[in-house]
Amino acid sequence: MIAIVPARSAPARSLPAGAVLGMAALCIVGAMPIAARAQDVSAWAQDSHSAVRLLAGSRSGAVVLGGVAFRLQPGWKTYWRTPGDSGVPPRFDFSGSDNIEAVTVLWPAPRPFPDGAGGTSLGYKEQVVLPLRIALKAPDKPAVLRMAISYAVCDKLCVPVEAKAELPLSSVASTEDATLSAALDAVPKPANVGDPLPLTIRDVRRDGDRDVIVDVAAADAGDPHLFVEGPTPEWALPLPQRIAADAPGLQRFRFALDGLPPGVKPDGAALKFTLVGNGHGYEFNVNLP
Repeated sequence: MIAIVPARSAPARSLPAGAVLGMAALCIVGAMPIAARAQDVSAWAQDSHSAVRLLAGSRSGAVVLGGVAFRLQPGWKTYWRTPGDSGVPPRFDFSGSDNIEAVTVLWPAPRPFPDGAGGTSLGYKEQVVLPLRIALKAPDKPAVLRMAISYAVCDKLCVPVEAKAELPLSSVASTEDATLSAALDAVPKPANVGDPLPLTIRDVRRDGDRDVIVDVAAADAGDPHLFVEGPTPEWALPLPQRIAADAPGLQRFRFALDGLPPGVKPDGAALKFTLVGNGHGYEFNVNLP
């Protein structure tokens, strides 16, 4: 979940067959269409289906909270850091910034949706803000955040987009603090297996050599979703599927150890589980038995 300048994201998954046709229509957008408001936001960089801009929170100390805001037309979606069965995750490059040591990209919990080819993709619809933790080199000097981003927006077809945005980090008191705080609240919180939370992982175990079973305690979390990521972006694990459980308040998921890089064995691998439901979201780092 951390992107150090220049940030890099996971490789793209395959796209649905119908989506490939839309990939020919590459949209390159700038940061000029709409005037920026004060110094808290950059101009929107828009194409025909989406728009993106930078946000900056109040500046004090060596770390500034910022954000990347996406606005999508109805029916269109963009992708999480791990896109699911198909899709293209956003890729960021902040290396052109001034007086910025590093940028950490944080990810609000995604939504699952059909990918049009019988699978499930993970991402966002309508609008989302990805929080940024921006570490300054010299807190007492001017700083400018510059972003180059490539991402995909999809409906029945998928369209790749490239955009740039620039924002001076000069606001002592920002009007975007509430928006950024809400976005940060939507990022799943770190947790440990067995923690007494409204929604928690109780157990992770192997079922033979190929399958993994995950038990989830979800007393008040409705219909939770579980996502899994490998230790590197080259892992492409399938989405865990819900199966029958044998205890009240317990939900059970299973996934196969497929999509590993060639020659890699899963024993002891560091997996990241993201568990979301009913307004709760948590991340669990688990070493595979």
